[in-house]
Amino acid sequence: LDIRVGRIVKAWKHPDADSLYVEEVDMAEESGPRTICSGLVNYVPEDELQGKLVAVLANLKPRNMKGVKSNGMLLAASDKAHENVELVIPPEGSVPGERIWFGSEDQKSSQAPAATPNQLQKKKLWEALQPKLTTGEDLVVYFEGQPMRTSAGVVTSRSLIGANVS
Repeated sequence: LDIRVGRIVKAWKHPDADSLYVEEVDMAEESGPRTICSGLVNYVPEDELQGKLVAVLANLKPRNMKGVKSNGMLLAASDKAHENVELVIPPEGSVPGERIWFGSEDQKSSQAPAATPNQLQKKKLWEALQPKLTTGEDLVVYFEGQPMRTSAGVVTSRSLIGANVS
């Protein structure tokens, strides 16, 4: 997976979909901010998105969502009933564009190269790995017991324990 730190520059409700936001997310790419659509309207107030650091699954194929091309997915934690949903939060000091990894500080340099969008889709990597992404008692996001982290520290959920992350 290619999960990167992003910062939401601007967010607004999708003009043609009641449950979707459209976000411009700065990931320090030469092409400028990415446009990403997320189904968070019923869970996160629009004003809470502005300027927020986020974790972005960046190597998905672009997808047309009600006429807007979405180039990635914001990662969020949700309870089992999917009644409470909140974005996972990279720690303050995280730098947009940095690749997020799982494990200890010194495992950053040994992470596998990211799959291409085609590999991710053909091998169904997201579908295989996503069920193993959860939040712990300490609110940290884990993959098979390994904490999700940036150079600034661990990625967390605001309040959801034992949540699924997708």
